[in-house]
Amino acid sequence: MEELIKKADILIESLPYIKEFFGETIVIKYGGHAMVDDQLKFSFARDVVMMKYIGLNPVIVHGGGPQIGDMLKMLNIESHFVSGMRVTDKQTMNIVEMVLAGKVNKDIVGLININGGKAIGLSGKDGGLITAEKLYLKEGEDYLVTPEIIDLGHVGKVKSVNIDVLETISKSFIPVIAPVGVGEDNQSYNINADLVAGSIASALKARKLILLTDVKGVLDKEGKLISTLSPEKVRMLKKDGTLTGGMIPKIDCALDAVQNGVSKAHIVDGRVSHSVLLEMFTDSGIGTQIKL
Repeated sequence: MEELIKKADILIESLPYIKEFFGETIVIKYGGHAMVDDQLKFSFARDVVMMKYIGLNPVIVHGGGPQIGDMLKMLNIESHFVSGMRVTDKQTMNIVEMVLAGKVNKDIVGLININGGKAIGLSGKDGGLITAEKLYLKEGEDYLVTPEIIDLGHVGKVKSVNIDVLETISKSFIPVIAPVGVGEDNQSYNINADLVAGSIASALKARKLILLTDVKGVLDKEGKLISTLSPEKVRMLKKDGTLTGGMIPKIDCALDAVQNGVSKAHIVDGRVSHSVLLEMFTDSGIGTQIKL
């Protein structure tokens, strides 16, 4: 009986949050370990279905770097990276699009559907959802050195988002989006999934942007989780060297979103089962939230 009462208490704890977020759009960037561990994949799919049934409008943007790498190895195509970004020629772009839009996307759609949801898979090319433009990487930002402009091939950034597509679909279905956009030159571009999620969240004025990662969240110098960050605090952490490496672009993405109409952004450990629900519907949460 005590175990049943505890379950009831959990439901009661979530009630104010369900009421608060009813009818709101939640954009989730799905990637990392949560996408490759079978148990975590199923728990994520169920979480998303539950969110839809209790009145939220989840929008999923997924990555797929490891899956792309595996396919390229299988086809004996060598991968080259510059500052962590995959150089993407036309042949590689064909593989990227095939894996992201044709395999990974449909696997996620299938998992959501067999768990009782109704998902539709999209790439940024569908309905003109994402207009992209070519991304050039700059190296050597020292004011004494002329930056080197590096052409990464079919690597892009978001130029604009056509929200009409998502507003129509999300009334009845769960959109699952592969981060491939199309340029005005009709070329396909591979875009970082965090950036796509942030741009879509901003365009939709989403209530929340949730970035699933393979870390607990933002940690201080003692390794303790920082539960809340403001723009001012982020600047301090960058200045004192607390924020480094791959966390910086994620934080920048989250900050950009909240400065462009998203109420809050969250960096959450996707290795934890039901991490999205724990962050949204419990008093303590489990990750780092970024807000103005």
